[in-house]
Amino acid sequence: MLQTCIFPAAGYGTRFLPATKTLPKEMLPILNKPLIHYGVDEALEAGMDNMGFVTGRGKRALEDYFDISYELEHQISGTKKEYLLNDIRSLIDRCTFTFTRQNQMKGLGDAILKSKPLVGDEAFGVILADDLCVNEEGFNVMSQMVKIYEKYRCTIVAVMEVPKDQVSNYGIVTGNNVEDNLVMVNSMMEKPDINEAPSNLAIIGRYILTPDIFGILENTKAGKNGEIQLTDALLTQALSGMVLAYKFQGKRFDCGSVDGFVEATNFFYKKSLC
Repeated sequence: MLQTCIFPAAGYGTRFLPATKTLPKEMLPILNKPLIHYGVDEALEAGMDNMGFVTGRGKRALEDYFDISYELEHQISGTKKEYLLNDIRSLIDRCTFTFTRQNQMKGLGDAILKSKPLVGDEAFGVILADDLCVNEEGFNVMSQMVKIYEKYRCTIVAVMEVPKDQVSNYGIVTGNNVEDNLVMVNSMMEKPDINEAPSNLAIIGRYILTPDIFGILENTKAGKNGEIQLTDALLTQALSGMVLAYKFQGKRFDCGSVDGFVEATNFFYKKSLC
């Protein structure tokens, strides 16, 4: 069973400046819960209770959020507001939280590599918290991927079809169909030009990675923008073994963008009224 989920959270969140000058983008709230809370909820529902965070400078709020605030607890104890902390209290009680730092912004691949001491020699999940995913008709996205992992025991990436004019914003994959909504990857490109993209099948912020990814990342040279690209390592893994791309069930909000953040806020607000 998968036990560990990694949350890369060292980025600057420049699309939300000046708010993210002091506030981690992962702490931006959708209604009354920050993005990172939704991500941890998803991982826990998928059966993972060891939460590992790869953070950077200015991200101390993440550690504080998943800790007890004795002053606040004392102030609202016995009041009608005490129930508002029930969700976060439950997470603190049910999960283990560990933190490490990515000292330089060298890409998602480097962030994953930094998580090796938190993971050990086992497969693990990865959630990018600013990709907020919901599925109102069944299991959440990470739970869906866990079921696929239990069958195939290989690396799995979540993908969705995007408009052709947006392919340059994503890692793009192509391959051969294994079964409905499941593709065996044979090609992968990081943020290709429109004319170079092998498909419009884009990777979003959900992964299950097998532990051999660490050795591959250690030998992956810096790629686009001088960063160690996770897609480069995944392509190596796909060509030497097997990587599956899963067209997930549900909806994804790009909360790293203002438009996606507002869309998610509206969605959850309307949901709260039901």
